[in-house]
Amino acid sequence: MHTLLKSRLILGTTCLMLLGAVTYACKDFLNTPPQGTLDEAALLSKVGAEGSLIATYRVLDCTPLVGAWGCAASNWPFGDITSDDAYKGSEASDQPQATQVELYAWNTDQAGEYLEQKWQAMYEGVVRANSTIRLVDQLVLAKPFELTAAERDGIKGEALFLRAHYHFELWRMWGKVAYYYETDTDFRKANNLSADSVARLVIADLDSAIALLPDAPRNGEVGRATAWTAKAYKGRVQVYTGQYAAAITTLDDVINNGPYDLETSFDHVWTGFQPLKNGPETIFAFEASSNDGEPAGWNANWGETLNFPHSGSPFGCCGFHQPSQNLANFYAVDGATGLPKAYTDSLSWNARDSAWVGAWFDIDTLDALPDSFVHVGITDTLDPRLDWTVGRDYVPYKDWGLHEPDWIRAPGYGGRYSPKKNVQESASNSQSQVGWNAIQLNSVHYHLFRYADLLLMKAEAEVEAGSIANAQAIVNQIRARAAQTAQGCGAADSALVVVYPGCAGDTRLAVPINDASIGWATYRVGQYVTPWPDQATARNLVRLERRLELGMEGQRFFDLRRYGEATATSVINAYLTEEKTRRSYKTAQLPFAPRNMYYPIPQIEIDLGRVGGVDRLVQNPGW
Repeated sequence: MHTLLKSRLILGTTCLMLLGAVTYACKDFLNTPPQGTLDEAALLSKVGAEGSLIATYRVLDCTPLVGAWGCAASNWPFGDITSDDAYKGSEASDQPQATQVELYAWNTDQAGEYLEQKWQAMYEGVVRANSTIRLVDQLVLAKPFELTAAERDGIKGEALFLRAHYHFELWRMWGKVAYYYETDTDFRKANNLSADSVARLVIADLDSAIALLPDAPRNGEVGRATAWTAKAYKGRVQVYTGQYAAAITTLDDVINNGPYDLETSFDHVWTGFQPLKNGPETIFAFEASSNDGEPAGWNANWGETLNFPHSGSPFGCCGFHQPSQNLANFYAVDGATGLPKAYTDSLSWNARDSAWVGAWFDIDTLDALPDSFVHVGITDTLDPRLDWTVGRDYVPYKDWGLHEPDWIRAPGYGGRYSPKKNVQESASNSQSQVGWNAIQLNSVHYHLFRYADLLLMKAEAEVEAGSIANAQAIVNQIRARAAQTAQGCGAADSALVVVYPGCAGDTRLAVPINDASIGWATYRVGQYVTPWPDQATARNLVRLERRLELGMEGQRFFDLRRYGEATATSVINAYLTEEKTRRSYKTAQLPFAPRNMYYPIPQIEIDLGRVGGVDRLVQNPGW
């Protein structure tokens, strides 16, 4: 993040807190201002307007106002652990709220805590966006020369984009939600719009943002929304709503004329190295910031604080958001073609019920008796994205050394794997120096939308429009990038060098997928050479590629759900049938049912929205 943008982030958050932006007082409750309102008169300046806007960006991830961890920018509780990508992880007694979300017990009080955090955070974002728009309008009237036309349009355009994003998140979580504008004065609106109508309002806000925003980040501050950000996001919403022809037009414009591109190496996508952040693949990200003067580390990636290897690792805690056995198996490929076994061997690709490890050896005697190391021949060929996504035993873990069994908190409960994309590189020095579990607070920007995601959205639209060859070309483009690099030795620590002598002195994080230093896998990524024969095959292969590329990024459950209820039921319930034989706690998981198409609205929000004994918020079906 640009230094100036960081400072404004702190300024904006401080302005809101010091001016009493949020009221939690118990006395005289009925006469207190609504939660989230601003003292706009005190902010009536250019600095105040910019600070209010940056405070709107700030709520993309957890804040002290909302807490943790249902508010995580990554959506790991709602997009991953509810799908076949991940388990809650850790152990049964820690964060049972997340366990209930995973088990589809969404109407319990514990699951309700996480759902309420998400609801609060997203509507807090809407409130801040609307307050910013009102503030700009008031500033223009009161001080006509305070803002230039470009500043006025830029601030309003960014606020409109953020309002659209927050409503999009609310919509894909809950469907029928109330849409709030800067002119609203009744904060107990009914959710009487259809879900399709909410999506249309999101697109309308995005269109307004496109008309106001410049093509390049305002003030040269990367991380700000631009017209291209809003156009890309519009195409995303169009795909979500089945407007495939319109989506192709929108996304073609972004692809052909916009500033985005695929990174040359997957390790550049998720990184703590400052020069690599906000690279060509970044469309929209939570711009995490560490060591910026905030005393508790809240501007860092707080929503991911739990999602690191546990006590035996360099991090010390907490073992959440663990990749599933199903996801690890999904990265196996056919040795001859390099194509996913989920496609070439659809009946048995998921049969493996043991850890994918780089080698076996006696860890207790490793240092004293290196001869006790016994390498197990690699009998399977893997997509290298496995080792950019999943931490597995006896494989380098970025540049932190060898991932070892004692890094897993409770393998019988959460499985054998660790999350990886959200973790900073040791050499990046991007971890916080302050806050709870400081080493797990980092400035790895969390991608809310990236270019590979956009390309695969475009491929989906092409399939549904009947342009199968176009979709195949896009998938092959994604796969060509995946074939460039794999996890390298990363660090030459003693344990790693004993297991892999070729890593001595080799600290390369990324290497070619056939590099001689690689002893923990055989990698291959093949192209789809034969034309896809029909729409059903094309649809399946685009969806397979989305999972391979976007695993553990909070997208999977929402993808499965929008593919259609029948598809989601088939995939998720087939996953549960298998997983109940692998993870005993999964026997309590409820099957995917029609009511799981949307999450239940938190009951406290229904109660707070009641007027004259009548609920203005109507609960989703089945809850």
